[in-house]
Amino acid sequence: MILPTNLTAEEIYAAAAAGARPDPLLTISQWADRYRWLSQRASAEHGRWRTERTPYLREIMDCLSPSSLIERVAFMKGAQIGGTECGNNWMGYVIHQAPGPMMSVQPTVEMAKRNSKQRIEPLIEESEVLRKLVRDPRSRDSGNTVLSKDFPGGVLVMTGANSAVGLRSMAARYLFLDEVDAYPGDVEGEGDPITLAMARTRTFARRKVFLVSTPKITGMSRIEAAYEESDQRKYWVPCPTCREFQILKFAQLRWPKGDPQSAVYVCEQCGQEIRNHQKQSMLARGEWRAGAKGDARTAGFHISSLYSPVGWFSWGDAAKQFEQSQKNSSLLQVFVNTVLGETWTLLGEAPDWKALYDRREDLKTGIIPRGGLFLTAGADIQKDRIEVEVVAWGRGKESWSVDYRVLEGDTSRPQVWEKLTGLLNETFTSASGLEVPITQLAVDSGYAATEVYQWARKQGHRVVVIKGDSRAAALLGNPAPIEIGPLGAKIKRGVKVWPVNSGMAKEELYRWLRLERPTDEDLQQGQSFPPGYCHFPRYSEEYFKQITAEQLVTKIVKGYRRHEWQKMRERNEALDCRVYARAAASRIGLDRYQEKHWQAIEDRMGVPKTPETPTPAAPAAPAGSRPQPRPARRRTWGRF
Repeated sequence: MILPTNLTAEEIYAAAAAGARPDPLLTISQWADRYRWLSQRASAEHGRWRTERTPYLREIMDCLSPSSLIERVAFMKGAQIGGTECGNNWMGYVIHQAPGPMMSVQPTVEMAKRNSKQRIEPLIEESEVLRKLVRDPRSRDSGNTVLSKDFPGGVLVMTGANSAVGLRSMAARYLFLDEVDAYPGDVEGEGDPITLAMARTRTFARRKVFLVSTPKITGMSRIEAAYEESDQRKYWVPCPTCREFQILKFAQLRWPKGDPQSAVYVCEQCGQEIRNHQKQSMLARGEWRAGAKGDARTAGFHISSLYSPVGWFSWGDAAKQFEQSQKNSSLLQVFVNTVLGETWTLLGEAPDWKALYDRREDLKTGIIPRGGLFLTAGADIQKDRIEVEVVAWGRGKESWSVDYRVLEGDTSRPQVWEKLTGLLNETFTSASGLEVPITQLAVDSGYAATEVYQWARKQGHRVVVIKGDSRAAALLGNPAPIEIGPLGAKIKRGVKVWPVNSGMAKEELYRWLRLERPTDEDLQQGQSFPPGYCHFPRYSEEYFKQITAEQLVTKIVKGYRRHEWQKMRERNEALDCRVYARAAASRIGLDRYQEKHWQAIEDRMGVPKTPETPTPAAPAAPAGSRPQPRPARRRTWGRF
């Protein structure tokens, strides 16, 4: 720099001091705006990073900056928010501005490898300042591998929460824990992975820890627990019309029936409609507000996908996903977790059996009521009997218990199995007079497995063998040929056994059992029963005690909370049979049915193509024409 010749000695000294002073340390958001470039192969919006696209991330990133006194940041969020990219900006900042040992933890080692290749490598390649600091992986002794990136003054190590060795491989000043709710409860018998990772930071006085995740189950969510220990910040945005600040809530979305993509947001204060394209200006003027005092060292942020920038995830997308979740209850948890960014509460408390008993309907056993379109059955095997429930299913997963039978006999002998074959081959009369067979029967192999396999093999495709498996990712998992012979060897071409997540099925059933019945007046005005509603004939009290015989309880196992279904009564066969019948319905496609499938079934059943009418509480066949049930040849619930 060339100085003017007319400066005083004091001015010359001040200029020299200013030149020797180091550049001020940037915050992470400032660094990202200046140096971060998004790769085309890693981002839909490639080019220079702009925090103004996601202004709610600014404060989160700046809490991770060295200038902030915050030590731990918890970010509980919905999908399409940019949480992982926030962590990636932090990594780039550490490499360039504040070097030190850093550890990034994904749920598994494989995910860590994939994240390194898809996100971290493009992060380094597209940012010139990072490219100069991290050597080319192709050079000898570069210190640049898939799971490790050396740079002057520090190292970035990536690992999975399922690797105890990886979690205790090094001390770390900076710790990035991504998708913590997907971490295992125990890693290789050494304890909680977050606790193991946090132990790596204890020797650093100015450590930084960043936890990010979409939440999962209430009471088991790690990110929810971290957020509740924080100052619990939420993002408030102003209405474009009245300027009143508010938190975006899904309950304020409105859209015409059948057209979710036209959803608008209704201001809580002035009632004016806000269009999706106005969201960006609201985000720009938004601000984080704490909802709790906290410990001054932990900052917590919670935000839903309703805040997702324009072009990423719209209010119409949220409304559409909500409508889809109403058609398929298994998607409801996904909606709550990934869109609302909230934990899913398991409804494990048993419904009141007396309330179910009191709402019984005048349905004839053996007769399929109007609305029932196909039949499935679930069979529970005991030592001295086989109990079976036949269930009719209709649109919206509405169901009717058509019959419940107790087939008495020693299950180690063929006689009782012949009775089950006879039931499988029976037909049941529909409201329109058709004889309808059982489409699928699911039989549990938890007891008398050999006898179950032998019987099922003879029946063909109409029988599916199941077994409870709490680890199954879906209600009905993928089958495996595991039939075992008398000598303990696997039988070639043996019966396939389908794993059933009975806990998931019970939670769904309990949610359905809590649905309120529409009033007679509502039904007369055209209102339908809610999706999933369960109808029952006049069974005895024992049936309803058994179908509500279990509840979800929380146990502490090895210091960790675990949810387990526990019997509250001795007998629970009715509950098991209903779960198995539900699994059978899933096996034939109930969870995947679309309008064309329902129309095809209705055509086969002879359902007239008339405007939708409310489902009656009992079959509405003309007087004198209703088919009469066959004489009872079995023990039924009505005879208890």
